Amino acid sequence: MAQSIISARNISKRYRLGATHHDTLRDRITYSLRSVASGGGDEKTSDEMLWALEDVSFDVDQGDVVGVVGRNGAGKSTLLKILSRITEPTSGELPVRGRLASLVEVGTGFHPELTGRENIFLNGAILGMKQSEVRNKFDAIVAFSEVEKFLDTPIKRYSSGMYVRLAFAVAAHLEPEILVVDEVLAVGDAQFQSKCLGKMGEVAREGRTVLFVSHNMAAVSALCRKGILLEGGRLTKAGPIEEIVSAYVTNTGKGAHQFTAKTRAGSGLVRVTNFEVSSTRGPNVVVCGAKMVFTISYEAEKADLPIQFVVGVFDAFNVRVLYLDSQVDSTLPPNFTRRGKVRLEFGEEFSLNPGRFSINIGARVRGELVDHIKQAMVFDVQEGNFFGNGRMASDKGTILYRNQWQFEPENI
Repeated sequence: MAQSIISARNISKRYRLGATHHDTLRDRITYSLRSVASGGGDEKTSDEMLWALEDVSFDVDQGDVVGVVGRNGAGKSTLLKILSRITEPTSGELPVRGRLASLVEVGTGFHPELTGRENIFLNGAILGMKQSEVRNKFDAIVAFSEVEKFLDTPIKRYSSGMYVRLAFAVAAHLEPEILVVDEVLAVGDAQFQSKCLGKMGEVAREGRTVLFVSHNMAAVSALCRKGILLEGGRLTKAGPIEEIVSAYVTNTGKGAHQFTAKTRAGSGLVRVTNFEVSSTRGPNVVVCGAKMVFTISYEAEKADLPIQFVVGVFDAFNVRVLYLDSQVDSTLPPNFTRRGKVRLEFGEEFSLNPGRFSINIGARVRGELVDHIKQAMVFDVQEGNFFGNGRMASDKGTILYRNQWQFEPENI
């Protein structure tokens, strides 16, 4: 039976909005200086309280890879800060059994006046490692971070991307029992994010515990086996990651596509009211090689209009890679009711390589563009077995196509 390495019991965190806390010597000095500058008057405080977390309980077993999922403001980062001992809970207990390394904020655990080299050894000491252990990992950390040229530069001169590269490399390579990573990875470029996800997968395969916060559901689904869903500071669901992602997408999807005048154009004779993406893996989980369905909901000013729907799929560089037209090879009726849905099913497996894509939606009536929505949805395609032979898709190019190679020898 797996042993719980993290046991959260009734964790709550309360903040007083507008108030200044004086928990550290620096806070008290700052308060005193402000008081003098303002003529000795008291600081204005607020009685309004915010519960960032409220009565949260869960267990994480040794070797679990857990995705922490929720909307902005749900309490994800607060939970990880409590777990990382950056802040204390207002109430509850959160014992951690094992050495923990965290990447929750840019610069967490780093001293800005020290060089990159010195901060590597500082972090090792914080984790309870001997200098000899850090030296054994030093070359791997530097190679992964790709900041060797700036290793002896004070990190206060690093860019945010360089900061995160080094911070993640240190956190992942110094062999903590628990690795905690927040959305801070988004500061890095796409190639580095992919590299970090690969390293976290490697850490997980070694039997260590990983907690990962991200809004990238494709990355969460690919990396994590379990998940917890936070809503408004409360834990609403815990279980297999597929169920957590599905619940998150369902909840965030409610009212998520309230297209406004700022994002759309056209006469309004027909309006797209919702757009959904689903695959055999679940709603909004797009996997290379999976069967895919796009669903468009619409409302027209009157019935019996000959509506033509178009969907454009764009890559991260805003280059259109797919253009889908309902009048091409379509079994749709010539005229439509006032309200309804149209489904676009892909005849073959979804053929986009892993990456981030956005969708534009249009509706035409007798050639006139009556509705056009830019970036109606952004989604990530995750890696899948497109070719059916166990090999994952390549990271080169955008479109995949089934192909056969043949060899014809020539006699010399």
